[in-house]
Amino acid sequence: MLVTACVAQTSAPSGPAKSAAKSKEWRQLFNGRDTDGWQHLGPGSFVVEDGMLRTEGGMGLLWYTREKFGDCVVRVVYKGTHESSNSGVFVRIADKPKDEWFAVHHGYEVQILDAQNEYHRTGAIYSLGKAAAGASKPLGEWNTMEITLKGDLISISLNGTKINDFDPKQTPPERTKEWEPERGPRPPSGYIGLQNHDDYERSTRTSVYFKEVSVRSL
Repeated sequence: MLVTACVAQTSAPSGPAKSAAKSKEWRQLFNGRDTDGWQHLGPGSFVVEDGMLRTEGGMGLLWYTREKFGDCVVRVVYKGTHESSNSGVFVRIADKPKDEWFAVHHGYEVQILDAQNEYHRTGAIYSLGKAAAGASKPLGEWNTMEITLKGDLISISLNGTKINDFDPKQTPPERTKEWEPERGPRPPSGYIGLQNHDDYERSTRTSVYFKEVSVRSL
């Protein structure tokens, strides 16, 4: 009976221990029905379609308004409709953005478009931190990206393969285009956002679908 009592006591944590365990569970930021808690800025839009977010036009920004995030893991599950489907995940956005460019220059964009250049391919910190190639699934299949934010460091895995360890203390390439992000540190906590960035110079419209956007505290 004594053993049974001990098991009963330890199998159901309560109080601070229970709260700490709950805070480390995955929390969905997109509810699958609408964009409640999110705000869109700039051209284009995000459309809720069959329980997913779909990018349309751009360049625009959809950001989560309810809180900033410190040390955490951000997980997105996405797929593109075309080899040129363009989007990104913004983290560490310093303040509430007033326009679609604020997140570019005052946050970090984790690239989704799979370009050839190592600073612009999937999983790169756009123009700042290079990513390894070869982890993306074939076009039309779902990809799972996890972005781990811990202090100044950012680690990115794609479909279970680590492709980027970014340290902002490393010297990035020289900024050569006005649309490339400004250099310099970002804060240890910030807002999260998604980018819609179709290219209107092409006749073919492209989209990126997101079926999950979630966060887990560290």
